[in-house]
Amino acid sequence: MSLRPANPDFSPPRAVPDQSGAAAGKRYGIAIVGNDKIIDWLLPFLESYAQTNAHLPLYLVPYDENVAQTRRAADLYGAHFIEEVPEAIDKLAAELYPGPFNGNRRRLRKLQALALPLDEVAYVDVDVVLYRDFSPIFGRLEAEKTEFIVASPSFEYVYNEKKANYPFLRDALLFNDGFWVTSNQYLKLDHFIETMREDAKLFHEVRKRGQLFAQPLVNFVTHRRGLAITLLPHCVERASHESFYQAPGITFSEGKPLDPDGKEIYFCHWAGATALPSTGVFDASWKEFSKAAWEKFRK
Repeated sequence: MSLRPANPDFSPPRAVPDQSGAAAGKRYGIAIVGNDKIIDWLLPFLESYAQTNAHLPLYLVPYDENVAQTRRAADLYGAHFIEEVPEAIDKLAAELYPGPFNGNRRRLRKLQALALPLDEVAYVDVDVVLYRDFSPIFGRLEAEKTEFIVASPSFEYVYNEKKANYPFLRDALLFNDGFWVTSNQYLKLDHFIETMREDAKLFHEVRKRGQLFAQPLVNFVTHRRGLAITLLPHCVERASHESFYQAPGITFSEGKPLDPDGKEIYFCHWAGATALPSTGVFDASWKEFSKAAWEKFRK
């Protein structure tokens, strides 16, 4: 799971008017990574998906082999459980982060979202609940304008101070990788392998340390390849860039959250949380999703 993504003082430019949204005939879907160790997070996510986005296919990538309950949950909620072992991703992770086995390397398995049979994919971390239909998020990608959509910037948890030495990083939009939307027309798993083959030394020079694995990598590859990265509010009218579970000034209208400017929050991310939700502004709704999911799961 990613670390805290957002700066509460960040205010994105005004969103562009809503246009076409999801296009007929296109294959859109959502991808997550999970295992039994985080079943307490997985089940509320799945319940929130069922209540808001069941019309979109959901793909569950196993974090490791500890997935007996995860398989059952995927079947219960109609998610596609990915059986294929992502050998290329695991190999890349071992090469980037060698030494004694570190399970955190498997955070790179989120990259399997890029190999799914979809025209566009929304990857979402599992320590999340969804509040709104994701349909308006799809169909927004456009070559050289919007090739990679993110929700929240992350100013501190991507690179170290050496990024200032490289022009392509100086003004790059640094983002939290707990949510992104793209197409393999613009970003493929092979792009990660090729970029690290050529620039692994540079990546290690500029990446932020401290239990950060996938987030610096996803940022680096998209920046190095020059993808057109766009914040969600610039693509979807009234969408908020906010998703952090401790964000101030959040209100709810008809069970759905709004940021302090009245913009619509599409999901909440408990990024960096060390305990399950308890008393925060989003936590009551998380508990409702959790209770409903466990009641179904225990039948």
